Amino acid sequence: MKLRKIRKKVRVYFEITGLSEIARRYFVMNAFDGALTMLGIIIGAFVSGVIDHMIIISTGIAASLAMGISGVSGAYMTEKAERIRDLKELESALLIDLKATKHGKATRFAWFFAAFVDGASPALAAMLVISPFFLTAYGLISEIQAFQASLIMAFLLLFGLGAHLARTSDESMWKYGIQMLIVGLITAVACIGIALFLGR
Repeated sequence: MKLRKIRKKVRVYFEITGLSEIARRYFVMNAFDGALTMLGIIIGAFVSGVIDHMIIISTGIAASLAMGISGVSGAYMTEKAERIRDLKELESALLIDLKATKHGKATRFAWFFAAFVDGASPALAAMLVISPFFLTAYGLISEIQAFQASLIMAFLLLFGLGAHLARTSDESMWKYGIQMLIVGLITAVACIGIALFLGR
């Protein structure tokens, strides 16, 4: 009963604040950033000849942590400022204090939830991309196999994000998925070029 009550309350908060659309945008944009960042790291390491699973894992965790903290703090401050401004405008129009009302509570929930999604999505995407290297740490696969699996993971994730956007816009899953893959390929080629240039 308590769980059902919480779910109902959260659903109401989402309806009041229009949070679903915002959270969806934050999730896709930042998961995209996380996946591309890790793609750049593993390609740069491979081209440089440094395919050490511990270096990639530690670099990946550090980058994930940085993206997570940046996402949470940035989205929290931004959403909080925007939501407080909207709440104050509504209070001014209605000539009442809304902070203790359902609307006020929904507003506070919105900036916390948006911050969570903004911080968690790039970190989770990044960790998913480098997850094969954890198998290398336990001797289950080689570092080359982990590199190959990470590339596959990154491109699958990018395609999945594109497919998710296609469902949102009711357009072709393949069209959006391939567009995301093209961005990933451009990133890969750029990283290879930079790593080769700097390694000369």
